[in-house]
Amino acid sequence: MNQSTLTNTALTVLRVIVGFIFAAHGWQKFTEFTIAGTQAAFGKMGVPAADVVAPIVATIELAGGIALIAGVLTRVFAALLALDMLGALFLVHAPAGLFADKGGYELVLALAAAAAAVALTGAGRISIDSAVFGRQGSKLGILA
Repeated sequence: MNQSTLTNTALTVLRVIVGFIFAAHGWQKFTEFTIAGTQAAFGKMGVPAADVVAPIVATIELAGGIALIAGVLTRVFAALLALDMLGALFLVHAPAGLFADKGGYELVLALAAAAAAVALTGAGRISIDSAVFGRQGSKLGILA
């Protein structure tokens, strides 16, 4: 395998796994916790405007996760997901330290870094973005 093939394979693996994790967390906020429960939890955690933020976060995580899996508008959704995780890090998890078992930020930091990496690199060749926007001279080539 050449470097390009390895890079595209790595991007696809990263994008799909991170997308799955985000989609699962978004789905959980809608179905298991419910939006009302997520709003209440966010409020207790000190998230500003929790009633507004909770459904937005749940939607970004679910839709963004699915978009990453498919490779659709990947840079846009990955950037939104990275911001989502940075918000979680600074608003909720930072005071608890690094370790997740103590409510810390290790998972949200890793997810923020992974989402930022995907936002910076794009979806790779194995994606809908590449098929739609990856043509030579495409005005929206930045999305590929």
